[in-house]
Amino acid sequence: MFSKDISPFANLETPFYYYDLTLLQQTLDSCAAAAKVYNFHVHYAMKANFNTKVLQKIREAGMGADCVSGGEVIKALETGFDRGQIVFAGVGKSDKEINAALDLDIFCFNVESIQELEVIQSLAAAKGKKARVAIRINPNVDAHTHHNITTGLDENKFGINSWDLPACAEALRNAPSLEFMGIHFHIGSQITNLDVYKNLCVRINEFASWFEERGFSVRVLNVGGGLGIDYHHPDQQIPDFKAYFKIFNEFLNFRPNQEVHFELGRALVGQCASLVSRVLYVKNGKKKNFIVLDAGMTELMRPALYQAYHQIENLSRPSEQGTAVRYDVVGPICESTDCFGKEIELPETKRGDLIAVRSAGAYGEVMASRYNLRDEVRSVYSTGL
Repeated sequence: MFSKDISPFANLETPFYYYDLTLLQQTLDSCAAAAKVYNFHVHYAMKANFNTKVLQKIREAGMGADCVSGGEVIKALETGFDRGQIVFAGVGKSDKEINAALDLDIFCFNVESIQELEVIQSLAAAKGKKARVAIRINPNVDAHTHHNITTGLDENKFGINSWDLPACAEALRNAPSLEFMGIHFHIGSQITNLDVYKNLCVRINEFASWFEERGFSVRVLNVGGGLGIDYHHPDQQIPDFKAYFKIFNEFLNFRPNQEVHFELGRALVGQCASLVSRVLYVKNGKKKNFIVLDAGMTELMRPALYQAYHQIENLSRPSEQGTAVRYDVVGPICESTDCFGKEIELPETKRGDLIAVRSAGAYGEVMASRYNLRDEVRSVYSTGL
């Protein structure tokens, strides 16, 4: 929760991302302790946030890195992640990215098509190397989340569909430069109904048995991530990692010689940052009242992209003071979708007030752009104020 004393922010140029590094550490500690109970391995999904200070904290917590681009692989290594804990996923890896990852000898490629298997085999053979691979399978499990962030249905572009597995197995048998490590899944993001993971476990068990029955040794079960956070109650800040990992311990049929890997992103970093902005103008009309901020969709894309909810707070005026007014909270970008929220109830707001858009630690700063030639958004840290 933000302190009522906002003096540290008073003279700072806005907009900026404010990172609570203490909360981040508490979240990481909670996750690491819950995973250790079952000897589960956690890779941080770097696409959620690749702020250097954030990555350093995650690396210090002993987690690996889940990357979806060559740039993320390089950033992970530059930040000090162990190359033996770096996995490279992504439905469209370029030859350049694959070659770089081969040269860096990362732990594993999560492969998403038969053609990709053939490409990695060819590139690894040309280098005289052996590439470790896991097969990402599309399990056709509904994550019951926003359709734009669902990844595990037959209609999605991700992973190899079940009917292609015989051809996949044949391709693996004919690929001497590939080392099969296991199977990989990821069904979507912002999942808050843990029963969804029970359904995923059933499917993982079926696919693991399928490969084993055909003579493959499945050493790694990578179940992905997708655990959500509570955007409506940002002060209930740390997800229930104990309940999350307990589901997989109870419903996943893994053996002592198998490793269970997770790829968590939003759950680790989502609540540790807020976008802090200043009110430029207040426009009061007959039907609508508008607050125009100096932050916009260039700083936080999620509301425009997913119609995502973020709690919005006036830091300059505690909610218990003054008359409540409903506002559309918008940004300065020349797009009609540049809106953080409609009909948001806030204390009567004035020009110059500081506004916080909460729960912005995941898919916030990483998706920022310089559209309209905006300045690059800055970051401020709790330990640096």
